Amino acid sequence: MTKANIIQGIKEQQPDISYKVKEKTEFFTQLLFKCLFDKDASLEAGLTDLEHTFNELADIVCWNQAKNCHKIWEDYMQQLPEILKMLNMDAKSLDDNDPAALSVEEVYLCYPGFYATAVYRLSRPLFLKGFPLIPRLMTEYAHRITGVDIHPGADIGSSFFIDHATGIVIGETSVIKNNVRMYQGVTLGALYVTKSVKGTKRHPTVEDNVTIYANATILGGNTVIGANSIIGGNVWITSSVPPNSIAYHTPEIKIKPANSKENL
Repeated sequence: MTKANIIQGIKEQQPDISYKVKEKTEFFTQLLFKCLFDKDASLEAGLTDLEHTFNELADIVCWNQAKNCHKIWEDYMQQLPEILKMLNMDAKSLDDNDPAALSVEEVYLCYPGFYATAVYRLSRPLFLKGFPLIPRLMTEYAHRITGVDIHPGADIGSSFFIDHATGIVIGETSVIKNNVRMYQGVTLGALYVTKSVKGTKRHPTVEDNVTIYANATILGGNTVIGANSIIGGNVWITSSVPPNSIAYHTPEIKIKPANSKENL
């Protein structure tokens, strides 16, 4: 097969996408962070760069020109101060609750859970506007960096605390209310995955002041974790938990006698 035939064979099957949208979205996300969290950055220049990058993305992804995706930017920019306010509350929650945090500055700079939450909060307004593809690319960028997979469709309240972070999955229709604390490996997922359930409430609701410990799995759109509850590590939950509950898994522990060669 000649090189020309190989090229033709690839072109005939190549999907109609521009890979540069992925790279530009990652650059857009980095610019957002620099504007919001770098006191030495020029906000005027940063917002100009953000608008320019956003317009480049809109030219690539806005397949429905009737939406006039370029106009989304003005509304999005107006929301940035409120998003930063929410992120400051998230950072304070981490600093207040994690004894390993030496300062809130450490949270901003070092904590993967904060980074993933920040990208989620910055992507969600674009998702709600129906801006194609970019919000998912933003959260997948954070997923790759932090190991935290938060769908931009999830509805997360204030003062959200993610500790250690790696392996957390929060599905598209999850609802997380205020002052929720979550540890590594937690999954808020669907009971089953099939295209027929698209557009339905598939993921759990977590009410105020709930703590969910490592590797807990909570599934189903009708599953509600009641306020002020504690969900222990490694539990599997597919039905609602009343408020003020403690749900935990009790392992069977066998103690091997000293100097015993017996296999347990």
